[in-house]
Formats: sequence, structure tokens, C-alpha cells
Amino acid sequence: MEEIRIDKWLWAVRLYKTRSIATEACKTGRIKIDGIAVKPSRTIRKGTIIEVFQPPMQKTIEVKELLKNRVGAKLVENYIVDHTPEEEYEKLQMIKEMRTEWRNRGTGRPTKKERRDIDRLKSD
Repeated sequence: MEEIRIDKWLWAVRLYKTRSIATEACKTGRIKIDGIAVKPSRTIRKGTIIEVFQPPMQKTIEVKELLKNRVGAKLVENYIVDHTPEEEYEKLQMIKEMRTEWRNRGTGRPTKKERRDIDRLKSD
């Protein structure tokens, strides 16, 4: 096997949960090779560099090996090389931390008014 469809490979290495979601990502221009958006039927080979935009993150991945079937999460590292800058992961971590709120222990659930205030702060 020298070539494989990009949507199938993205699904097989667990970048997308389903193949149809991977196909949709290709159609909407979130998958790029050499800065050019690709169609789901585009074939890839070993060594291809793929840019995957998964909001809010831009991943850069190199194809290490080709495969037909989906593999377990622990085996994914045998098939991809992640060239994503560390800043992208830090940005993702910062966004995750911003989404959580802290409440004193024992204060219970927020009241309706408090919840509205929290929602208003998060939406800005």
C-alpha cells in the first residue's frame, strides 16, 4: 500500500471520531497540504505533512506510516509524527482553564441569578 485517501487515514489515526467527520473537515477546508485545502479523495504517502485545523488549535502532522483500519489510541504514535508547536498546546490548556469556575466548598449549586452572571461572564 503506497497511497491512501486522506479522510480514511485521518479517521484511522484517531484525529476524527468518524470518517464522515473527517470527510466534512476536508470539504470545509480544515485540512491542508502545502497550504492548499484538499478534497477527501486526495491520496497521501509516507512523509506527507498535513495541517489540521481543529478549533482553537492548528496541528501539523507528518505521515509516518499508512494504514487502512482504525488503530488503538496507544498505537497512533507508530503512524504519525506531531510537529505542532508547543504554543498551540499551551493555548489549548489556557482556554480549558478559562472555562472552569471555582466555588468555595460547601456553598452548593449556584442560584439562578449566579448562573446567569457566570454565563454572562463566559460569553464575553
